[in-house]
Amino acid sequence: MLAMKLDPYAPFRLDGKAIILTGASSGLGHRFAGLLSAAGADVVVSARRAERLAELAEGNDRLLAVPCDVTAPGAAATLVDAAIDAFGRIDGVVNNAGISRVLAAIDDDVDDFRQELEINLIAPYELARAAARWMIDNDRPGSIVNIGSVLGHGGGGRLKVPGYAAAKGGIHNLTRELASQWARKGVRVNAVAPGWFETEMNADMFGTDGGMSYIVDNTPMGRPGVEGELDGALLFLLSTASSYVTGQVLFVDGGWTAI
Repeated sequence: MLAMKLDPYAPFRLDGKAIILTGASSGLGHRFAGLLSAAGADVVVSARRAERLAELAEGNDRLLAVPCDVTAPGAAATLVDAAIDAFGRIDGVVNNAGISRVLAAIDDDVDDFRQELEINLIAPYELARAAARWMIDNDRPGSIVNIGSVLGHGGGGRLKVPGYAAAKGGIHNLTRELASQWARKGVRVNAVAPGWFETEMNADMFGTDGGMSYIVDNTPMGRPGVEGELDGALLFLLSTASSYVTGQVLFVDGGWTAI
C-alpha cells in the first residue's frame, strides 16, 4: 500500500520555481531551457544573441528572454531583477554561458586569457552572488548549478585549452567554496561536469576523424554523450530530489574521469 502512495518523480519537478539560465541561445543551454520549462519552471533565458533568444522563447509562456552579455557591468543585477519583476522570486540559477579557445599556452595572449576567465569564471561568480544574496535576504532556499567540464578535472593535453581548463577548474572549486559558505543559509551550490557533447563550441572537434577518435578512444563507454543525457543530472541538482546535496561536482562523461 505504501508504494501506491509514493510518486517517485514528484521530487524532480520544478513547478512554481523561477530559474535563471545563461547561455541559452544554443548548445546545452538551448536544451536546458526546454527541459526546465517542461519540468514546470519559469525561466529567465539569457544570451548575447537576441534573435536566437526570441526564437527560443516564442510560443513558450514559461520562458522570458533577456538578452545580456554576462561580462557587462550590472549584468548579474539585470538578470536577478528580471526574474523578480516577472516571477516574484528566484529559486535557481544555471550558470551555463561560456567560451573555449584552442591554442598553445606559449602562443596565448594574456588579455584573451583574461577575457575567457571573465566569461567562464567571474561572470558565474557574480550571478551566483547576486542570486544567493536575494535568496538569503528573503529567507528562500535555492539551488545554484554551475556547468563545469571534464577539462576542469585534468588538463586538455593535446587539446591545448589553457584558459578553458583554468576557468573550469576554478568553477569546480568555487562550487565547493560557495556551497560551504551558504549551506546553513539554505542555498545549495553544485556543478554538472559534462564530458563530450556536441555543441557549436566544439563542432571542429566533432567534425574531424582525429577529434572523434580522441573522444571515442579516451571515453570508456566508447562514444560521446547524446542529447538528453544531461537532463537527469540537471533536474536532480535543481530540484528537491537533491535537497541534501551541496558542494558536489557531478560528472556526466561516459567514464572519462574514471581513468
